[in-house]
Amino acid sequence: MRTLFAACVVLASFAGAAQAQPSAGEKVVAAMHDRYASTWYHTLTFVQKSTWYKPDGSEARVQTWYEAASFPGRLRIDIGEPSQGNGALFVNDSTIRIAGGKVTGATADPNDLLILGFDVYTQPVSRTAQVLRAQGFDLTRTHRDTWEGRPVIVVGALAGDTTSKQFWVDADRMLFVRLLDPGKGAGPVQDVRFNTYERLGGGWLAEQVQVLVGGHVVYQEDYTDARVNVKLDPALWNAATWSTARHWHTP
Repeated sequence: MRTLFAACVVLASFAGAAQAQPSAGEKVVAAMHDRYASTWYHTLTFVQKSTWYKPDGSEARVQTWYEAASFPGRLRIDIGEPSQGNGALFVNDSTIRIAGGKVTGATADPNDLLILGFDVYTQPVSRTAQVLRAQGFDLTRTHRDTWEGRPVIVVGALAGDTTSKQFWVDADRMLFVRLLDPGKGAGPVQDVRFNTYERLGGGWLAEQVQVLVGGHVVYQEDYTDARVNVKLDPALWNAATWSTARHWHTP
């Protein structure tokens, strides 16, 4: 009996070890994290020009946003002048909408771009992998490709698949460069691109973000006045203190 029991323990340990093996996609996440974990910035502020485009490519409207982030997991967007009290908070796995300094809605909705563009470098790999799986990425599927003339690793799809939810990573710099997201309905795939990467502190910042649908740019963000590792008031990411927190932007 003891021999049988011992054999069962050994088999169980092997099964546990097999289950603990990271998937191919998780290994990519780990490589991203390990490249910059000791140097990536932990706070970021910038001014953002947000532009929406008509189907003919002309501008539909333009807004100025003011953004502040504390990584991992916290992003504040002031839409228009901060004194107007309009914007959104992304705190861990929640999205909170603010109008006139008051909460108008909240959903359990993690921000994929916050996770892939920033949090991945500043939080445990297991946490990032857990959130990405919950967000619909199949971390067992990966393939190699090229993007803008550079080698990339694609996570979430096999070669030739452009309809599954997937993210693309520059294979040399281990930076997130593209997200293909079919959404939850039957609508078109959104193609989100992180462009124009520039060195910032011990990390990087894509100073332009584009969203394409059907091959056409429908929305674009351009960042200026980016600053990292500045001291920020923790109250900035508390909905109850949205209007009273010490704001980082001074006109």
